[in-house]
Amino acid sequence: MAPRLIRNQDLIRVPWKNGGGTTAQVASFPEGSTLDTFGWRISMADVASDGPFSSFPEIDRTLIVVEGAGIEIEMAGISHRLDPASPLLSFPGDVPTQARLLAGPIRDLNVMTRRGQFSHRTAFVQAGDITPSKDCRAAFLFGLDAALGMSAGTAKYVLQPLDALVLDTAKDSVVLSGPGRAILIEITESESGA
Repeated sequence: MAPRLIRNQDLIRVPWKNGGGTTAQVASFPEGSTLDTFGWRISMADVASDGPFSSFPEIDRTLIVVEGAGIEIEMAGISHRLDPASPLLSFPGDVPTQARLLAGPIRDLNVMTRRGQFSHRTAFVQAGDITPSKDCRAAFLFGLDAALGMSAGTAKYVLQPLDALVLDTAKDSVVLSGPGRAILIEITESESGA
């Protein structure tokens, strides 16, 4: 199967119930699943105000700030500052979490997997060969700060900031070129199975 490009401009942004921002789903499994039934989900959120995070029981999540000055997240009395220098935090989705914007709205990338079914890994990558791990069930490249050229066999793509590329996990590697950075997201099945 050839890689598939998901353009940021084509994503549908849905307002949160509390009016504090919007979210756009990038991909989820199984197809057509809801927030209560997904096995894994990748989405982007535009956070416009301070407030609590939604609770996601039995979900492990990673949040990555992709635009904006940053956010401070408080869980169990411990504060975590996410900003362009330190943009990533992994945490359980069922722990009460409060967020405070550092200096205006942000956009973040969320990777969520249902505990006991799937797990995920994230890594920042730049130009060079990218090889998804043999054990991953799904893999994505998510563009960050500048365009990246990508070739996979005879297929060629340009990954713009905030675009996502669904990788063919059966291929050995893809080659990235250009000045930009991307996030490699790998979804694996838990040992107990999905």
